Amino acid sequence: MKSPPASEICNSLLAQRYFAPGESTRNDVYRRVACALAQAEQPKHRAHQARRIYANMLRGAIGAGRIMANAGTLKSATMINCFVHPIVAPDTQVAQQHDILRAIQNACRTLRMGGGVGYDFSSVAPCNASVGEEGGSTGDVCAVIDRFDLACRSLPLPDTRGGAQMAVLRCDHPDLEAFIEAKRGRLRWATFNVSIAVTDAFMHAVENDAVWQLQHRATPDARTLGRGVHRLVNGNWCYATVPARRLWRRIAEAAHDSAEPGLLFIDTIRRADDLADIESIAATNPCGEQPLPPWGSCVLGPIDLSRRVRHPFGVGGKPAFDFATLGHLVRTQVRMLDNAIDITQWPMTEQCIEARSKRRIGVGVTALGDALTMMCQRYDSQAARDLASDIGRCLRDNAYMASAMLAGERGPYPLFRLERTLSAGHFASSLPDAVRDLIARQGLRNSHLLSIAPTGSVSLAFCSNCSSGIEPAFDWVFQRRMRLNDEPARDYRLKNHAFLSFQRLCGEQTALPDYFVTAGQVSGSDHLNMVAALQPFIDGGISKTVLLSKPTSVQEVGTIFKQAWRAGLKGVTVFRQDDIADAVLHTIPSPCDTPRCGVAS
Repeated sequence: MKSPPASEICNSLLAQRYFAPGESTRNDVYRRVACALAQAEQPKHRAHQARRIYANMLRGAIGAGRIMANAGTLKSATMINCFVHPIVAPDTQVAQQHDILRAIQNACRTLRMGGGVGYDFSSVAPCNASVGEEGGSTGDVCAVIDRFDLACRSLPLPDTRGGAQMAVLRCDHPDLEAFIEAKRGRLRWATFNVSIAVTDAFMHAVENDAVWQLQHRATPDARTLGRGVHRLVNGNWCYATVPARRLWRRIAEAAHDSAEPGLLFIDTIRRADDLADIESIAATNPCGEQPLPPWGSCVLGPIDLSRRVRHPFGVGGKPAFDFATLGHLVRTQVRMLDNAIDITQWPMTEQCIEARSKRRIGVGVTALGDALTMMCQRYDSQAARDLASDIGRCLRDNAYMASAMLAGERGPYPLFRLERTLSAGHFASSLPDAVRDLIARQGLRNSHLLSIAPTGSVSLAFCSNCSSGIEPAFDWVFQRRMRLNDEPARDYRLKNHAFLSFQRLCGEQTALPDYFVTAGQVSGSDHLNMVAALQPFIDGGISKTVLLSKPTSVQEVGTIFKQAWRAGLKGVTVFRQDDIADAVLHTIPSPCDTPRCGVAS
């Protein structure tokens, strides 16, 4: 079956996932969402703020998918995309069966209302361990994740996306090797992404070729006590002592073969958390862009950067990036997302309490790759990274200014402490003096303000199939697997937004200049370099996949992981292009519609 034009596919996805009854255009969605979010304002200001939010959306500053689909509707659904749930209570060290059952029930409540959930499964006892309940029940992390996955797949979810979950396990858990292998070459845990929480100590053990202890507080089964299990000084049972490099090799092999697990550099995440004195982060949301404490959540909203390029491709003048307008969009975006915290439906009371005490939000971006191409800059160039850093600085400075101004109007978030926020080494310490002075006078409305998500569906439905998040364009013409109009999932042929803009402005037969670079033409190191250019300006996380060529070796995957850790990134995921991989995006092997002269191979 021949695919419909790209614009038709965008419109079909828009209608299927985002239209409310009676809506037929993007502007209808914008009006509904703007009016809904303005309800958090004082009555006399609602009409003005609704117009302001609507104007922001017309210029490319939108909400994440749950906002655009659910705000202002009668659905029993949340506007919050991402959550992290605990498996056990804060004072509990080993998960009992009743803890796991309760956690599954809580997960189902959140998933049913449209939120994705991440969990740290490290409290679950390993195989051959007693969890202290009558009958001597034993642990098994992978079996517990099976139960969460089955529960999610069994839910009658209202749209075609299904539930999204993240399983995180510490690098010293005794079930680590089984966890690493669980998804390799199998269709296990279809609703889960998986990541390992890697400590600096483990990374040093790998570098120094040291041994590594796999340990847990759960008591081993009596049958295993004679097999080398012994009590440690810190009160944990050591289940095995293994070469760190053996574990590292298995992690790299699994990521090489199946793109999982990803790595979370958990010590880096905790050091960067300005609330580390009152919260402990052990997991992220399903896509990894938001490290969160137990019951944490984040309301997200990307801004289309391609809309801020003047004279794209040098047509009509030298390309320039409109930082002034971007700053204006960011300031309105902060207010819009802060409003969403107060008007959304919360699946659970604990989530609401956590969110309103800290008021985390995530202003983000999409179409960075397209914007760089329209600026005539190669994604893998130093000039592109410098521009990305300038964009990140603009996001940071304007978001924090807007939050301080909002704090002057509405009050700071309840757990705000000035001495913590402005102390040396904290995120706000690098802000311009004028913004820090404003924070000193008025406080901050939000504890965290910035997060860069993948933005896959909204980039297609609302941003003309632009490059997602901060990724380079996957390709200029490619296939995307989707399920539209209740049909079975199939591949649709799409054209990238920047590519279409170039054809429109420069002619369909014009050869692509050498700054047109796709994700597969960017080296793994340069994928990481772009994250490193932006991370200093983002107080949350950045979801970014390092796309690797098919010939990439296991050793090279390990090198990429180490490079990410040394660069101070919060996490890393790789995807090696493979003909047999079950990927959502596929290149088209036939010749492209336009000459490829000058494009790097």
